[in-house]
Amino acid sequence: MVGPGLALPDAPEREPEFGHDALVVCDNLVRIYQTESVEVQALQGLDLLVHDGEMLAIVGASGSGKSTLLQVLAGVDAPTAGRASVAGHELVDMSRSERVRYRRHVVGFVRQQSARNLVPYLTASQVVDLPMSIAGTPREERRERTGELLETLGVTHCADRRPQEMSGGEQQRVAIAVALANKPRVLLADEPTGELDSETAQEVFAALRTANQQLGATVVIVTHDAAVSDQVARTVAIRDGRTSSEVLRTGDTAEAPGSAEEYAVMDRAGRVQVPREFREALDLTRRVRLALAGDHVEIRSDRGDRA
Repeated sequence: MVGPGLALPDAPEREPEFGHDALVVCDNLVRIYQTESVEVQALQGLDLLVHDGEMLAIVGASGSGKSTLLQVLAGVDAPTAGRASVAGHELVDMSRSERVRYRRHVVGFVRQQSARNLVPYLTASQVVDLPMSIAGTPREERRERTGELLETLGVTHCADRRPQEMSGGEQQRVAIAVALANKPRVLLADEPTGELDSETAQEVFAALRTANQQLGATVVIVTHDAAVSDQVARTVAIRDGRTSSEVLRTGDTAEAPGSAEEYAVMDRAGRVQVPREFREALDLTRRVRLALAGDHVEIRSDRGDRA
């Protein structure tokens, strides 16, 4: 018991949960594929935070895990371990019915192959209307939303055209309209400009920027196109299934790019991926020497310890 006049000590403040203020949270995310006797670790403890209203690019070499990450966030693939959360929806233990609702209302997805985003026998207006119809949206609301999206993304002239009557860029802009039909919080795009020439790719990127700035979607783009990654405020690089570095840009305008600075990413276990060119230049191998030097950490080769 606590006697009169005695106060209980203050309870220690709990550390906020990792990503408590982020829209997209990946915490030590793991995805393992098993094919016969071969085990492939596509994601190996990846950490990533994306905040509401951001537009960012994810880059990496083939096999780095970037497309697997997008498949997980889209609800197409299920994580093996770790945590993945989008707009408060936990993806690891999501049931089949929850996953259907999630893909219908929370995220929109645009694939690289234009033909896979559309339906060959439906016009642009009909295919944009389709996800809203499935979701039970009233007809008049669907009609208004379809017209708004086609106009905002610059493809009103395609309203009565089928995919074979559109250019590749028009198909992708209509695909973005389809992905945005049910007003998702997050728009995911997997190499959306990969099959397009540079001029058409710019038109599609402008549509993605419109989705972010005018239509309010948080946009995550997987791309190998430097012209795309150079036009977003934040680019995240993935290497060997983990986030390895980020490039942050400031002061960008429509007329001129701003400054950019690259940062290595340290995960919650304190791991940092040292770029290959640094490792090779300093002969950094299995072991390295670390030293705390004022306001920075020094990393030195262990070659002086070798027999």
